[in-house]
Parts: sequence; structure tokens; C-alpha cells
Amino acid sequence: MIQRSIYTLIVTVVMAGMFLLTGCKPQRHDLPTDNKNGGATPTGSMELKADAITPPSDVDDGRPVIACFGDSLTAGLGVDVDSSYPADLQRELDKAGYHYRVVNMGISGDTTKDALSRIDRVLALKPAITVVEFGGNDGLRGVPVANSRQNLDEILERLTHTGTRIALAGVTLPPQYSAPYIKDFNETYSLLAKKYSVPLLPFVLQNVYGVPGSIQADGIHPTAQGCKQVAKNVMGLIQPLLKK
Repeated sequence: MIQRSIYTLIVTVVMAGMFLLTGCKPQRHDLPTDNKNGGATPTGSMELKADAITPPSDVDDGRPVIACFGDSLTAGLGVDVDSSYPADLQRELDKAGYHYRVVNMGISGDTTKDALSRIDRVLALKPAITVVEFGGNDGLRGVPVANSRQNLDEILERLTHTGTRIALAGVTLPPQYSAPYIKDFNETYSLLAKKYSVPLLPFVLQNVYGVPGSIQADGIHPTAQGCKQVAKNVMGLIQPLLKK
């Protein structure tokens, strides 16, 4: 689990970014969404367009697939496609001698409900490993934890039946949300990781918040520098699942 000191630093930076950019209540700041989800860019912040699913950069070459299934933190909102964490993860794998093809299945603004509705796209890849990163948009919108937990549960159950190896990457929330809500929200990841016996990274942006140059001006999304660290975090998460 993230140590108390790290958590304090994380939430301080998150809230500072939100208030400096907008002066609005944090509950109004969803991660940027695309038109299909009916969302909007936060008032007063820089205009950020939602990214579509990044197609594989090469034709299926027979290498087993690692599907990075997530929202804007996976899609790489605000950075070049080649600077998203999945792109950096591909470089980490290549450097370490692992022969996998990483596919970025991130869509900015996606909630756990949206993720469940498009899981068939992920299953169609027949991935050897699937990294699941959702929940941030649910939390920022105040979606009932029970709903988010059920959606994530169904996602993991669907994936489990395909034989793909699953890794779960979580997020956390600022302290302006009620303590019971934050507690239940954070427990979702640990409970589901235990239920499905999958490796868990409690906070995907660990060692990104609070590091100069690692977070964009919106106070939420990692820069190219931050994405490199996220890739290292995820590499550590999936290391036990990799085969040479």
C-alpha cells in the first residue's frame, strides 16, 4: 500500500493543480471525455481532446499481445502517442529481451461502465496479458463505489474466462471526497485483486506526482517524463507474468 507520507503528497499536489487551474470544486473535474460519453473539458482548464483507441503500430507479427486497457492515463492524453506509457512499456520490454507486442487500448474519459461496454474489443486481440486501469473518472464523478466495483468485477471475470493473465492498476482520490467514499473506493482494487488472484499496483501514478516535470498543467495527467515512470511501474507489476 502507498505509505501515508506519499499519499499526503499526492493529494496535496492533485488539489493544488485543480484549484490553480479552475478555482472550481473538485467534484466537477472529470477526466476529459469524448463525445460518445457526453462529457466536457473542465471549465477554465486547457482544452484537451479525448483520444481514440491507438491502433497497433504494426501488423500482427505473431508476438503475444499485452493489452493496456484503460482511460486517459493509458491513452496518453496530452502527450504524443509515442510518449504514452504503453509505448514506453514496449521499449522497456524490448530492452529487457521480452518478445511481446503492446497495444494501447486506452480511451480518455472512459468510466468502468464504458470499459465494460467495449471489452469485446480487447478480447478480440486474444491478449496474453491485460493491464486493467480504470476508476479515476468514476471517482471524480462521484459514481457510487458499488457500481464501479461491480463493473470492474465483471470486467475481470470476463477476462479471466479467456485465459489472459490480468494485472490491475489502481488510482486514488483527493481528500475533498468523504472519508468513507475514499476508503471504499481504494478498497475496490485490493478486494478484486484478492478475489481474482491478480497482481495489483495500488496507485498507477506512484513516483509521478510530486516529481518536477512529471505532471501536466491540468494537475492530473502525466507528461512524457511521467509516462516513462508509469511504464516502469507497470513493468514491475507484470514482471511475474512475463515469459522469455
